[in-house]
Amino acid sequence: MGDADVTFSLGAARRDIADAARRAVRDPQSVKLIAVSKTVPEHAIEEAIGLGQRRFGENRVQEAKAKWPALKERHPDLELHLIGPLQSNKVRDAVELFDMIHSVDRPKTAAALAEEMSRSGKQPRLLVQVNTGEEPQKAGVMPSETDAFVARCRDEYGLMIEGLMCIPPFDEEPALHFALLAKIAARLGLKELSMGMSGDFAKAIAFGATYVRVGTAIFGTRDS
Repeated sequence: MGDADVTFSLGAARRDIADAARRAVRDPQSVKLIAVSKTVPEHAIEEAIGLGQRRFGENRVQEAKAKWPALKERHPDLELHLIGPLQSNKVRDAVELFDMIHSVDRPKTAAALAEEMSRSGKQPRLLVQVNTGEEPQKAGVMPSETDAFVARCRDEYGLMIEGLMCIPPFDEEPALHFALLAKIAARLGLKELSMGMSGDFAKAIAFGATYVRVGTAIFGTRDS
């Protein structure tokens, strides 16, 4: 994974996103690229920043805590997105570090977020993760419970939920899950849809994705 690869791959991802948006008769500017930088070395992240990339996604709070404070100090206009699960005991660090959290999915976490946001004055933007495949091993609210959970976040915890996120099962047609997430979001009046990764973001854009999370297609295959 050399610097030239990041330069080429980031440009290709941007072109593919714009092309997919045009095919869906959407403004390409309505789709925001999150470069997923989990396990990516700092020099590759700096290369992407030098190419104008400003939104990055991390899966783990601890990894982000180790590498992002210095990067954000050097580049104050960066946006950092938490796209992995959030445990309630990591909420304080997450609120401190992240500009947007895509994975709100439990009352305990919602309550901890509300408390920490009130205490710190920081207000990261929030999305609810929906387990569209109803997979027992995966985080996320069940589709049938999403309406009630979003209402509880708003009414009981005072959280502003801006949209929904999903990660489709790897062995199922992702379009079915993107369509389901878009339907739930429309019903709830939510504008942001975080869906689509390196292999399926074009389909996600066709169903209204406003954030796509692309890692491998930009930075190459990495060790987990």
